[in-house]
Amino acid sequence: MPEGDTVFALAARLRRALDGATLRAGRLQVPAHAVENLAGRTVVGHRTHGKHLLTDFENDTTLHTHLRMSGSWTVVRAGRSIPQRIRPDVRVRLAVVDGPTAYGVLLPVVDYGYTRDMNALIAHLGPDPLHSTFDAERGVANIGAQGSRPIVATLLDQRVIAGPGNLWANELCFLRGLWPWTPSGDVDAQRLVALLERAMRHSATVPGAMQVTTGDTRRGRSHWVAGRAAKPCLRCGTAIRVVAEIPGDPDKRRTWWCPTCQPER
Repeated sequence: MPEGDTVFALAARLRRALDGATLRAGRLQVPAHAVENLAGRTVVGHRTHGKHLLTDFENDTTLHTHLRMSGSWTVVRAGRSIPQRIRPDVRVRLAVVDGPTAYGVLLPVVDYGYTRDMNALIAHLGPDPLHSTFDAERGVANIGAQGSRPIVATLLDQRVIAGPGNLWANELCFLRGLWPWTPSGDVDAQRLVALLERAMRHSATVPGAMQVTTGDTRRGRSHWVAGRAAKPCLRCGTAIRVVAEIPGDPDKRRTWWCPTCQPER
């Protein structure tokens, strides 16, 4: 599942293609909004909150989308189109007058309506570390309030902090030397949130740094633990361990850790 930094970078790409432009065609190819026609609308901006993408139009309406596991966006220049085999999977098509077209492919979430209503859909989310107004103290308090809940599960809860997914949850635990099942209430949440904000912002804004947590872009060396089961720890050489799922996680995501660098406490 794409994480907050991935969606943040996607929004930047869509801004370059669509912001300030008038659409010659705009279709939402999902049952709930199949009759909507966005042709003639002007795109005024793109914004994100965690993993959620919002496309705002000039008439106080907003398109809300979420990639989850299957979705993606692609932009093609004027006069070009996507391959015929992909067209049945298109859920959103936004074509600029004399300009590029953005296609939302296999998007599992497509909502459209008044901006206030779309904003209400994400009101339950925690603070976003990629926002300029990120409320770090709220994030710290939210983590502490989780009590005995394992920190790796807390970091996946978008109501606590919006944006981190499984990669960041695992990598942040390693970087802070935390056994993934450490109770959230026992963690130095202030230092963890400061690292989370700094790392995700670096990933989202520095060219070539997307989700490279080690500083090494070579194949198999860009992450400390995520996806490295049974491989030697890049810091100490101990074999990285993995469990099949995070307790209490409905998506049953895996947890990786180094038993030497992240000892059980």
